[in-house]
Amino acid sequence: MPEQPRAFTAASFSAYLKEGKLMGVRCRACGHLSAQPRPLCAACHGRDVEWQQFSGRGALSTFTCISVAPAALVKQGFGRNNPYCAGIVTLEEGPRVSARILGVDARSPQSIETGMAVALDLAELDPERPAPAFRPA
Repeated sequence: MPEQPRAFTAASFSAYLKEGKLMGVRCRACGHLSAQPRPLCAACHGRDVEWQQFSGRGALSTFTCISVAPAALVKQGFGRNNPYCAGIVTLEEGPRVSARILGVDARSPQSIETGMAVALDLAELDPERPAPAFRPA
């Protein structure tokens, strides 16, 4: 039996992440790709959109190292003495996505390079708050 189409919502995006898939939206009318799960094309405002699976590969466009962590990351040991890295990744398909950057030394931001190749890593996915994470490829 074919799978029922999923709504273009954050809940559907999260469910796909739990399945190991980084999904976005493709407009059938103009071909625009978006990493945000929305039922309306940001380029042509059309409503003929479909889910699009992304490769999970890209480049780190920008980043920041954060030492004031939210409660969920404090429970994992992050904070003033153990910052974490978050950034914007430009996917090889074009869209940009905000994500945690794993496998880098957030205590030494000068060692992190914009433009470096990264790949999706869902090994540490929090099932309660699924969010994409990337690490150097």
